Amino acid sequence: MGDAPSEVQLAVVQDRPASTTPATPPAPAPPPPPAGPGSDTGQQEKLAQNTGSTASSAPMGECSTEYRGLPGGNADTNGAAASLRKVSIVPLVFLIFYEVSGGPFGIEDSVGAAGPLLAIAGFLALPVIWSIPEALITAEPGTMFPENGGYVVWVASALGPYWGFQQGWMKWLSGVIDNALYPVLFLDYLKSAVPALGGGPPRAFAVLGLTAVLTLLNYRGLTVVGWVAICLGVFSVLPFFVMGLISLPKLRPARWLAVDLHDVDWNLYLNTLFWNLNYWDSISTLSGEVDNPGKTLPKALFYAVIFVVVGYLYPLLAGTGAVPLDRSQWSDGYFSDLAKLLGGAWVMWWVQAAAAMSNMGMFVAEMSSDSYQLLGMAERGMLPAFFARRSRHGTPLVGILFSASGVLLLSSMSFQEIVAAENFLYCFGMLLEFVAFVLLRVRRPDAPRPYRVPLGTAGCVAMLVPPTALIVVVLALSTLKVALVSLGAVAVGLVLQPLLRLVEKKGWLRFAVNSDLPDIGVGHAPAASAADEPLAP
Repeated sequence: MGDAPSEVQLAVVQDRPASTTPATPPAPAPPPPPAGPGSDTGQQEKLAQNTGSTASSAPMGECSTEYRGLPGGNADTNGAAASLRKVSIVPLVFLIFYEVSGGPFGIEDSVGAAGPLLAIAGFLALPVIWSIPEALITAEPGTMFPENGGYVVWVASALGPYWGFQQGWMKWLSGVIDNALYPVLFLDYLKSAVPALGGGPPRAFAVLGLTAVLTLLNYRGLTVVGWVAICLGVFSVLPFFVMGLISLPKLRPARWLAVDLHDVDWNLYLNTLFWNLNYWDSISTLSGEVDNPGKTLPKALFYAVIFVVVGYLYPLLAGTGAVPLDRSQWSDGYFSDLAKLLGGAWVMWWVQAAAAMSNMGMFVAEMSSDSYQLLGMAERGMLPAFFARRSRHGTPLVGILFSASGVLLLSSMSFQEIVAAENFLYCFGMLLEFVAFVLLRVRRPDAPRPYRVPLGTAGCVAMLVPPTALIVVVLALSTLKVALVSLGAVAVGLVLQPLLRLVEKKGWLRFAVNSDLPDIGVGHAPAASAADEPLAP
């Protein structure tokens, strides 16, 4: 799992040994940004002192392993931070798999809403329209800013700390709503075998117990979560591989072409596709824990895209091609019924167990991203410093507890309500990411990019047009109830950020910018240096 840091990991720019070949003079560094309202004079001075260590951009396709920050930024990183980077490529692929997919559980509604042909076409087309562009823009700024703030830091660097906070608020809330879904799916798959879990006190106690056990796994460390993800991933995929083999003699390809354009629930169809193929950017909030993120993150995203798409299409083709179509039966949990029809009770039990394990994997992966995001925001001074404290296992204890509490509060929502609400908030966050990605290309063309999307700025803008159009369609199809609730949540974030700044100004809570992180061109007035007080209790 990469317990020992890579020998080239976290090299400090100003401390590199002198080269034996003649060195070219460094390019003049840009002047520090002028102090604006709310900026910190001390941080601007630190920025000016480090302009001599300007780093050139890595050539397209070349993977650098140094985290240097933006030109003129401070790249100091201490050994304690480096020792926490433990996640290697295999656990990272499975963590991404669980952030995005976790297997075909939950894709059944796409067939119920639109029929086999549109469902299959959707899982072929949407990865090209949405998943690949999102994975690419995750790889570039994710390696440009390999720290636990992830997309919050990208948006803050491009649009300022206010919008960085809004990004963090919407994405964290969307992630918590998403995580509330997994106990629902877990119990939906088990209720056919244990009817008591269909509702009432038994279901409530089951949600509480499951949340507590999985929260404990997150507390024990990301290394544990990574290995759990690998084991659960293999166990969750195997029954569908077997089910596909059993279905081969019964396949009727003509069944895949069934479609009725006059009977399509476009809202449910698009929300189901979108939910099952998004959240590629969530892994960016774990970048600070990844071993050699400049090389590992892009490769892991590439492998995960293939893994996820094949993991959807294989069982979808088997299920729709081997069994006569009854769209009314295709809802969440239906794959276990298909398994019984195709292979008998033993395959059904295996699929139900795999569904349970898969939902556990998705829960722990999502909670890891959510909690480390809060830690990263605290290290950038956006949240109180207690969010940045780590447990003795190196995990963000406060972030884990906050995320678990949100899951319990939202777990009473239905599957469709959860998917629609999280998609709405997620769309707003993605629009901010798209804008930040383009602005960083325009305003920071010379910033080090260990991975660079192999397109010019105009090509990147063109690549983002279809995903943006999809976002507009998803938002337009949202129900009034979902839109009002989601916009209300957005409004809370717009007010919460100024309130936190007031709390900081009054000294009611301590805020601190971690001095080990490089400058990103954003001024913030920390209440005290991060070095003045350890982040760990």
